[in-house]
Amino acid sequence: MSNTRQDTLEIVLAGLMRRYQERVPDVPNILNAMISEGIIAKADDIENDHIAFRTMGVPNLGINSLEKVFLHYGYEKRDVFNFAQKKVTAFWYAPPSPQYPRIFISQLRVDELSPEVSRIIHSYTDTVTTDPVDALNLDDGYAADAFLHQPLWRTPTLKDYLALASESEFASWVIYNRYYLNHYTVSVHNLPTGYNTIEQFNAFVESKGFKLNDSGGKIKISGDGKLVQSSTVAQMVDAEFIGEQGETVLHRISGSYVEFAERKLLDEYAGVETATRQHRRDGFEAANADKIFESTYSNQTKKHEEEHDTM
Repeated sequence: MSNTRQDTLEIVLAGLMRRYQERVPDVPNILNAMISEGIIAKADDIENDHIAFRTMGVPNLGINSLEKVFLHYGYEKRDVFNFAQKKVTAFWYAPPSPQYPRIFISQLRVDELSPEVSRIIHSYTDTVTTDPVDALNLDDGYAADAFLHQPLWRTPTLKDYLALASESEFASWVIYNRYYLNHYTVSVHNLPTGYNTIEQFNAFVESKGFKLNDSGGKIKISGDGKLVQSSTVAQMVDAEFIGEQGETVLHRISGSYVEFAERKLLDEYAGVETATRQHRRDGFEAANADKIFESTYSNQTKKHEEEHDTM
């Protein structure tokens, strides 16, 4: 990848992380707790394992559109995943060099939803009549960054949001948040001894009062045992919707969250003392991701809202 394209990618990634940290207090709070504990000296000491986006699988949008941004910067498309119950398809993308995060992009298979929910979604997304990425100058990092944070369709009504949430919480999350960064991921295995396993890091995170997603258990382990993940529960945010009379109404919805990943050494590198990405388990695991999706679902957020309310 050319230096120019590398610089552009860094502008895009920095923009994503800046807005994400502003909107998700758990991010700076966890980083500050790690600094106070002496785990890291500064935020940049953390390796970002991957970042994730959610999209709608509709014409001119979805994976086929959004992936063009990252393919342009040298990312390579890898495995496909099918989440049958959630009606979601996803791919992951390998970075052009190891200092950059992997990318995970998922999309809702809109036309598999009920006719009414599908109709509601299309009433918003059909206003996008051409692929917006095709109109972007992807060599302008600031333009690409701005695009990833701009509304793609009108502000949803609260009635429509709730209708979507009743059938697909993935759908309701995307209809409001659009391409907003869904999560970023701390590479736990690169932390100092005593914090470099998911078990140890979870204990640290919970000791500081952060809530973990317990769907499928707080620790999600791949079939080969080499990818171990956990995540916080998404924080609730006050979102502005359109009311029945066209007025602005507030409703609390789930925002984004923080994920933690431990990638164990591949068997052939079991004796390696100074491990790099090439020595560790790569890729993703559908069963793990399926449960981590639920970090924004009400089965997690309501539980912790109720705990907060009783404190």
